[in-house]
Amino acid sequence: MIDPLRDLDSVHEATERLLDAAAGLDNAAVAGPSRLPGWSRGHVLAHIARNADAIVNVLEGRPMYPSAEARDADIERDAARPLDAQLDDVRESGIRFRTVGATQETVEGGWDRTVELRNGITDTASRVPFRRLVEVELHHVDLGIGYELEDLPGSFTEREIDFLTQRFAGHKDVPSTTVVADDGRTWGTGGGAEGAPVTVTGAAADLLGWLAGRRDGAALKVSGGALPALPAL
Repeated sequence: MIDPLRDLDSVHEATERLLDAAAGLDNAAVAGPSRLPGWSRGHVLAHIARNADAIVNVLEGRPMYPSAEARDADIERDAARPLDAQLDDVRESGIRFRTVGATQETVEGGWDRTVELRNGITDTASRVPFRRLVEVELHHVDLGIGYELEDLPGSFTEREIDFLTQRFAGHKDVPSTTVVADDGRTWGTGGGAEGAPVTVTGAAADLLGWLAGRRDGAALKVSGGALPALPAL
């Protein structure tokens, strides 16, 4: 069950973890490569900050970004800043998000209203804090500074697997796929592409890494066919 207030608290805790970890970097490390192709750690930190402001826009009824070009330009503009400026921006934008999130019960429609995200995607306002949590947690991993998928809270990993398997359900490029964690938890996804049903089994962190495009799936066991190639998020 979605609990946006609990998720707001989780976003705050995840942001503090990220800030504490990133505080151990220096300016050279911030300029160094992240795990995302073509992005430095500065790009990742800038994106985390600008995404917080973009989600504030969503919750206040404005377009998430003025345009895709403006989104990319803002990240490029902010990527080269020194560490202190990056950390201040992540912290302050996070406070802005949390402040606006705390007012949502007073907005017409409250958490039950429909909001618009990027590319015409819509969702209920109540799911937006979890979407922000995904940004903070996965991009913390993307920084490549010692926080791994295995370090994510177990409840987050399970929810994100739920979210991503729902996202790919019925996708035209993904065959019918059963996703099974080592502890027996099971999800279904795909089904829009031709081909025999496939079962993918592995540790929850490895399943999440594959679904989220962070790992190649080499650690997973596949039966019934080849490991499905998933669309980019």
